[in-house]
Amino acid sequence: MYKMKENVFWTGGIDWDVRNFHGYSTPFGTTYNSYLIIDDKPTVIDTVKKYCAEEMIRRISENIDPSKIEYIISNHTEMDHSGAIEELLEYCPNAEIVCSPKGAEELKRHFKKDWNFKIVKSGDTLNIGKRELVFQQIPMVHWPDSMVTYSPHDKILFSNDAFGQHYASSERFADEVGLDFIFKEAAKYYANIVLPYGNQTLKALDAVGGLDIDMICTSHGINWRGKENITKLIELYYKWARHETDNKVLIVYYTMWRSTEKMARKLYELVELAGIQVKLVNLKESHISDIMADILDSKVLIMGSPVLNSRILPEVAALLMYMKGLKPKGRTALTFGSYGWARIAYKELESSLQEAGFNLPVDGAYVQFVPDDAELEELKSFIPIIKDALQDD
Repeated sequence: MYKMKENVFWTGGIDWDVRNFHGYSTPFGTTYNSYLIIDDKPTVIDTVKKYCAEEMIRRISENIDPSKIEYIISNHTEMDHSGAIEELLEYCPNAEIVCSPKGAEELKRHFKKDWNFKIVKSGDTLNIGKRELVFQQIPMVHWPDSMVTYSPHDKILFSNDAFGQHYASSERFADEVGLDFIFKEAAKYYANIVLPYGNQTLKALDAVGGLDIDMICTSHGINWRGKENITKLIELYYKWARHETDNKVLIVYYTMWRSTEKMARKLYELVELAGIQVKLVNLKESHISDIMADILDSKVLIMGSPVLNSRILPEVAALLMYMKGLKPKGRTALTFGSYGWARIAYKELESSLQEAGFNLPVDGAYVQFVPDDAELEELKSFIPIIKDALQDD
């Protein structure tokens, strides 16, 4: 039994084994969080992915007969949250599905069922006994149907995909696992899921900013409690939503015959000698979702690629395509690499970075075949450009 507060229980499912979630690496697994509120009208907030339905229903049954459930609140239609509604309704067929207008449309499209829907909008309330639940739509954080549910009685915000992480754990709160670690996982989650929706996230943060919250119950991963932790988390979300970064440089490269690697390592040396915080990442050894977490707080990205068949390498192209969808803003990019016969591939590298939202202030540094010492030293021309970018607010 996982008691969050008096008569509020976690009834989710844990996937200890999943290692890839829609292209997002999940080395620690994930959870699909569902919550049960026992009141005059017992209410479930979100369900779980379909294959965790039995686990969810078992947890509900530890606290209440599932046939007594009167409301199933669907904050988000995506199947990792709504996937077990059908199974739960087998126990409580008269329960109402509470969702946003778009939520009703999307649930009908997903399940091809005309369930007993109760449509709610921002500011609408639902009386379930001692509790008056309040709803706030947060469209495009990160689907059009998305909303959050707030319980003033418990001071709990059921936050949907906001503030979550992909992390499997028998603990339920960040302070039980380790705050530094969970804040890092929250950053990775934001970078790979919420990043494109900064403007919508700011509106959502403003909409819930006046609420008295002492617990945030997420849809994935670990939950948050304590005013200090919640305040820090919300401040980070404001920072990320505004595309604010730290004065960091990230060097990402892929190499074939180590010529591009020589350039990458020389750039790392030069940036470090300039007293600038820098991280070097070999794309061959790193997952693109982890690289996005590094891009989240880096002001400058330096990306290097060799050329293959007059194109940048497929692995570099995959990262660029991924970044185009996530649309980081307010960042500077520089490019480099080693080529054999023609440099035309670098037009693709540069244009893709610009399409992803980066500013490219100068031409890239490209060397034919193996760079010599003089060509490596010429990379120091990047340093004043980097310094200007870091000082540019």
